Amino acid sequence: MKLGIIGGSFDPIHFGHLIIAEYARVSLSLDKLIFIPTGIHPLKSNRKISQPNLRMEMISLAIKSNPYFDLSSLEVDRAIISYTVDTLSLLKEEYGSYELYFIIGTDILFEIDRWKEFRELPRLCKLVLFHRAGDREQEIEKRIEELRLGHGLEFVRLESPKIEISSTEIRNRLRKGQSIKYLLPEEVENFITHHRLYMEEK
Repeated sequence: MKLGIIGGSFDPIHFGHLIIAEYARVSLSLDKLIFIPTGIHPLKSNRKISQPNLRMEMISLAIKSNPYFDLSSLEVDRAIISYTVDTLSLLKEEYGSYELYFIIGTDILFEIDRWKEFRELPRLCKLVLFHRAGDREQEIEKRIEELRLGHGLEFVRLESPKIEISSTEIRNRLRKGQSIKYLLPEEVENFITHHRLYMEEK
């Protein structure tokens, strides 16, 4: 059995997240894929993000039509900083019969060696890497080789579209009063509008 894991702030979740998740599910023959919204991020603890219940609700709305997708409150339920190695250890205990696949973008390559006990990650999961729009391929390949030789990290490559959508872009568009239609599911757009999320002044 194979379990995919995709984490992030999801503030808000958008079609880029969903497309990557579905491509991973199909390409890796995952039996299940879990979205885990960040609680307190160790490297971004000063950044203001929306309340966990709001982000959880948006994810729930976005994934409800996909029976293979699930949502976990594992990190947001904890009142302490969430470290990936701890989250994966807990998932390993909970899903003992599953092989874990942790899905990350290429931007993570340049900070992963600052993560707590990052060399333990291969023991807990397979690291699945997807490319982002605007990637500098030579830099990416060089960094992958540095992590392999220096720290023993190996990556499973995920072939997927490079989606030029970001949560930051969506928040900025909302602050400017611009349309976000077709950037995220309609149910999520309606939820944002109803709760007037991200519409504060800069």
